[in-house]
Amino acid sequence: MTAPHPLVYQEYYTRTPFQLLTSAGWKRLVAFRADESGITLGGAAVRYHRFLAVVPWRDIEAVVVWATQTRTEKPVPYISLKLRPGVPAPPGPNRKLTQQFAAGFAPHLEYEVVRNSRRIVLWKVDQARLTAAVQAFAPQVQLRVHPVHRERPGQGGAVGRGSGASIFDILP
Repeated sequence: MTAPHPLVYQEYYTRTPFQLLTSAGWKRLVAFRADESGITLGGAAVRYHRFLAVVPWRDIEAVVVWATQTRTEKPVPYISLKLRPGVPAPPGPNRKLTQQFAAGFAPHLEYEVVRNSRRIVLWKVDQARLTAAVQAFAPQVQLRVHPVHRERPGQGGAVGRGSGASIFDILP
């Protein structure tokens, strides 16, 4: 068995006891992988195999790392794929997301990017390693890293959020 290419970038979900209650068992689950064949987006532990997606480099226009933040929570990081025109959306938890909800949730991004996203939870992105992998395997693919998008007062991107002020309203 040969060792994988040294620039393969792979992150695993942190193991939790919840895995034992699902069909995932105690094995290490891949959250994200960038290798010579493309990008692998892991599914959540409950629906891991249903939402697991492998997208070849030829179908990807950009890999996008972004985050949103409301007044009441810490930034929530995501990783997404912007696909080339005509490529069908990969399976995932946001496949049925409406354009209206996506525009309220992340108005700074294209609908497709929000729909093809995975929340970064129980793992972290190593930006330097991700950059090296994208440059090595698909230099034609862009890597976009957006700053945290903070919801402004009255923006009301999600149902149930008030418009009261917070410390984030005065920060640059």
